[in-house]
Amino acid sequence: MKGARNGPLWRCLRYLRPHGWFMAGAFGAALGSMLAGLAMPVILQRLIDGPLARQDMGALPGLIAGFALLGAVEAVLLGARRLLVVRPATHLETTMRAHLFQHVQRLPASFHSHWSSGQLLSRTVSDVTEIGRFFAFSAVYLLVNVAALVAGLGVLAWLSPVLALVVLVTYLPMVAATVFFEHRFRTVARSAQEQSGDLTTTVEESVAGIRVLKALGRCPETVRRFTAQARALRGTELRKISLTAALWWTATALPELGIVALMGYGGYSTATGHLTLGVLMAAITVATYMRWPADTLGWLVADASTAAAAATRYWQVRDIPLAVSDPATPQPLPRPLRGELRLENVHYRHPQGADAILRGIDLTVPPGTTLALVGATGSGKSTLVSLLTRLDDPTDGRVTLDGTDLRDLTLDTLRSAVTCAFDDPVLFSGTVRHNVALGLPDGTRDDESVHAALRLAHADGFVAALPEGLDTRIGEEGTGLSGGQRQRLALARAVLPGPAVLVLDNALSALDVHTEREVEAALRTVLGQVTTVLVAHRPATLRLADRVALIADGRVAATGTHDELMATHAAYRDLLESPVTAPTETNGTPRHGTARKVQAR
Repeated sequence: MKGARNGPLWRCLRYLRPHGWFMAGAFGAALGSMLAGLAMPVILQRLIDGPLARQDMGALPGLIAGFALLGAVEAVLLGARRLLVVRPATHLETTMRAHLFQHVQRLPASFHSHWSSGQLLSRTVSDVTEIGRFFAFSAVYLLVNVAALVAGLGVLAWLSPVLALVVLVTYLPMVAATVFFEHRFRTVARSAQEQSGDLTTTVEESVAGIRVLKALGRCPETVRRFTAQARALRGTELRKISLTAALWWTATALPELGIVALMGYGGYSTATGHLTLGVLMAAITVATYMRWPADTLGWLVADASTAAAAATRYWQVRDIPLAVSDPATPQPLPRPLRGELRLENVHYRHPQGADAILRGIDLTVPPGTTLALVGATGSGKSTLVSLLTRLDDPTDGRVTLDGTDLRDLTLDTLRSAVTCAFDDPVLFSGTVRHNVALGLPDGTRDDESVHAALRLAHADGFVAALPEGLDTRIGEEGTGLSGGQRQRLALARAVLPGPAVLVLDNALSALDVHTEREVEAALRTVLGQVTTVLVAHRPATLRLADRVALIADGRVAATGTHDELMATHAAYRDLLESPVTAPTETNGTPRHGTARKVQAR
């Protein structure tokens, strides 16, 4: 029993508890309609063996009225069941979706590196729909139909124990077939749902990357891959249908066989005087009534198997522990916030990875200074900056802000103090204003500060030229904007909240030389006011930094100013001059004045 209560569908029952009385009412209404339907054959037996057999017309109106009343009660209760079940079922779907979405939002960035968006989408939408449909319809009728079969056998036993035994013998193989097919069906249903998620991923990736596919001439190949996946899904669905058909055939044929056997034995017994005609007619009516619960048992069990597979997939994601979460006893940030960052013996290993990505990183970034990170692809730069906002947590060591371990801060507190702009700027379907002010709480957004951030990112010119300015709606992922325009909006979004720490992960990589110079000139003012960590390879951008840290194989290989490293470190010089990272422009202006030191500890 304990194992059953830990089953995936059983765990979903918690979402029905707020509306438990509605579910109880729906079950009661369905049960009442079933009992009303089963009582009607009993009245039929009384009618045949009473007034009709004895030609007693006095009892006829009462029996007919009772028959009509039972029919009306059955119809009313069926309608009531549908009305009562809507509220708990829709509450279940809405809440389960919200909880899954919230959980996915709180999972670390490493989770998203090995889970496709299509699989998450299918679990959030189609799987939850399957679960809701099961509890709204199939779960109630599965219980009621089993109860109807048991009650029907009870009525038959009351009419004639032998007739009940005849029907029971034909129903037992149906129970065995249901158990046999259910396990197979659940396996195939799970496979179909996984394939559906993969198909969704292919569609989503193809739509998002349509320009790349067209440019590379890969659309035909993508169509072939999609077609192959669709055909594989079709094959799995056909196996589902074959199993369902076999179960339906069993659930349909055996009850029909039971009715034939009942008519044969009952007809013989009536002819020989062992049964009355009323008992025979009532028994046939009960057996016929039981046929519908028996017929539907096949697809109800199939639906339960599909819902169980969907619930398994749902809890597969919900049960992933939150590696990055708020502490039990959060600490406040010191006021005033200075913005000193320290990385102390930081190590990081991907949960599914064998090798460490970061190995003993020790860096200190004094308040108001800028540290640039430089390294070859795969050296660990982006992983390092992801730790600064707790997109992931270090597997060893710690990162502190003004002496406070980042893991001792709530995520809201940390991310109000540290903001990021990434090399792949993500924009959302909505207005320009909404995208730029995304990092501000509702009610604190004003156009003046938005315009100031746009001016800093040199995005005010093209935004003003848009048809509706700040109110212009941009497409999903910034469709219709150039890469440089998207990157400037993302940069404006990062600087708008006025953070103590600004993280720029190749945030200027998509800008042309002229725009980059203008943005860098504007950034000089900002960089003197906040602590900044930036990932870059262009010398002009690197000269914005007080110090540069060369990251190699997950370690700090060297630190110094850009000019110092160019003069003294061959690996740094080779990296910037290599064809992969060679900048398009090298005439940046060095920063003047005494730079505060970024120490490599």
